Amino acid sequence: MKIIIPMAGMGKRMRPHTLTVPKPLVPIAGKAIVHRLVEDIAKVCGEKIEEVAFIIGDFGKETEKRLIKIAESVGAKGSIYYQREALGTAHAIYCAKESLGGKVVVAFADTLFKADFTLDTSNEGIIWVQKVEDPKPFGVVKLNDKNEITDFVEKPEHFVSDLAIIGIYYFQDGENLKKELQYVIDNDIKDKGEYQLTSALENMKNKGIKFLPGKVTDWLDCGNKDSTVDTNSRYLEYIKDQNLVAPTVKLVNSVIIQPSYVGENVELTNSIVGPYASIGNGTKITNTVINRSIVQENAVITNATISNSMFGNSAQYKGKALDLSVGDFNVIA
Repeated sequence: MKIIIPMAGMGKRMRPHTLTVPKPLVPIAGKAIVHRLVEDIAKVCGEKIEEVAFIIGDFGKETEKRLIKIAESVGAKGSIYYQREALGTAHAIYCAKESLGGKVVVAFADTLFKADFTLDTSNEGIIWVQKVEDPKPFGVVKLNDKNEITDFVEKPEHFVSDLAIIGIYYFQDGENLKKELQYVIDNDIKDKGEYQLTSALENMKNKGIKFLPGKVTDWLDCGNKDSTVDTNSRYLEYIKDQNLVAPTVKLVNSVIIQPSYVGENVELTNSIVGPYASIGNGTKITNTVINRSIVQENAVITNATISNSMFGNSAQYKGKALDLSVGDFNVIA
């Protein structure tokens, strides 16, 4: 089994947090989004992951090393491919054409999920979906009375289905997928100005490939600041039985309310952290109450009351706040 993860997007909706860190490396409960995604896919696959291929932009060598380590953490080989232009989902996946062979899971790195099933790899194709109230921002599928997918519609202007594609796909034959992606690109088949994966899926369906819907128990969006903070809270609830506080945390007249994640060498002084807070390594928090927030590494926060907020690496804040989005290395005094 191989996992293909397109993640070359600029993450504009998550700025300023993506100005120096790619969105998939923003932490959720102490681990990068893409790390959580790879681990969760590996759990439901039910067989060995041979390779994890990441399609990225110009993210730098340190990021590439981190991604390789993420692949190795699930016992797989890590591969790096590049998407130089934002030409759509089909183009992004095709950039990893050398890795498209055998059984393949394609997962876009701005979503997490929870599921209580093992992937049935005997099926030709599975598209994981979730019911949504407003399907317009998503690709959606239509089903027949046999529970087979009959249509793929990209961001419908009028209602056709409320089953949104969450961005995770299984293909029994990666070579077949590669051929269809190449066909879409070679024949300049575009939808809304880009080469869309749904165009390749439609071609495959018309040639007799049967796609079934795979339904998850929860779909966790990481598209913008508010949704990422919410996902962090929900994920902490999922893993609350794990030990989420590092042994090197220094507590001085402070309390950690679970579920919360507190990383290595964090110093808490006269503070209350949690519930639903994630505090990155090396951060110092003083005279502060903080809950339902994400703080990355080596931040300094003093004299504050904080909720529904995100702080980047080495950010500093002194004062009071209720709802913030503070980027890497910003200083607010």
